[in-house]
Amino acid sequence: MPESRHRSDAPRETAPEPEPEERTARGSTLHPERIPYRGPVFHFFWPFTRYIVTSLSAVAAVFFFKVLNRTIVIGKENVGVETNTLLLPNHQSMIDGFLVGTFVYFPRTLLRPNLFPWLPAAWENFFENPVMRWFSDNWRCIPVKKGRKDVGAMLRMEACLRQGTMIVFPEGTRTRDGRLLPPRSGIGYVMLKTRPKAIPVCMDGMNGLQPVGHFWPRVFRTILLYYGKPVDLSEFYSRPVGREAAQEAIEKVFGEVGRLQKVLARYRRRRRRLLAKKPWFCRLYKP
Repeated sequence: MPESRHRSDAPRETAPEPEPEERTARGSTLHPERIPYRGPVFHFFWPFTRYIVTSLSAVAAVFFFKVLNRTIVIGKENVGVETNTLLLPNHQSMIDGFLVGTFVYFPRTLLRPNLFPWLPAAWENFFENPVMRWFSDNWRCIPVKKGRKDVGAMLRMEACLRQGTMIVFPEGTRTRDGRLLPPRSGIGYVMLKTRPKAIPVCMDGMNGLQPVGHFWPRVFRTILLYYGKPVDLSEFYSRPVGREAAQEAIEKVFGEVGRLQKVLARYRRRRRRLLAKKPWFCRLYKP
């Protein structure tokens, strides 16, 4: 008995924290088609439910953005269909992901469902409710916990990006007035490790279609969507993966998003002037 009491009082040895290289290697073994908190039954049906949910959602998105609203798309040819493609748009509403993903890949996703992009999403908005969690998993969303650096989410993002396409909002939150917010360095780490084809994307008008605090989106609005040319990030790949390099990499991409925003602002002003001279039925959609 004294011996056992002595062993229980002795401090337990704890396993050392894995080094960053070990975490990276562990992340590379993650399979993008496996959701850690889902069981075998879900994964058996997941290819079928995911195809149905994403296809129906894309059809609904096309109807909403092209019929109930008017969406003007520029530069779609800049994206391509290769894996390890990262779309980096500004963030204005809760439904931005449907806009950005649908107009660049649909209807090709009907024959190539893996083109439908992965999308990191806030746990509190998309995963706390069980029904919403089921839809989010089938929308290929990756849950990201709030308030701390979610290493598990970042590792899964790396695995999914290497074998597919992905949409990430570098600002991390929605703008309230349309102005760009400072980008965060988290996605910069993923970019430095995966070396993706980084596409700057700018949208204009989504904050008026679904402002922060509004659940139901509005109709008869004009949305502008610009897919820019890939940004060359090779200057950062020879540097150690750290916060400074990650921040500079994402700021370079987001600087291009800012340039695209100015182009869209000029285009919208010119379009309003031209439509002002047209009959009223040409201004059915708010310019």
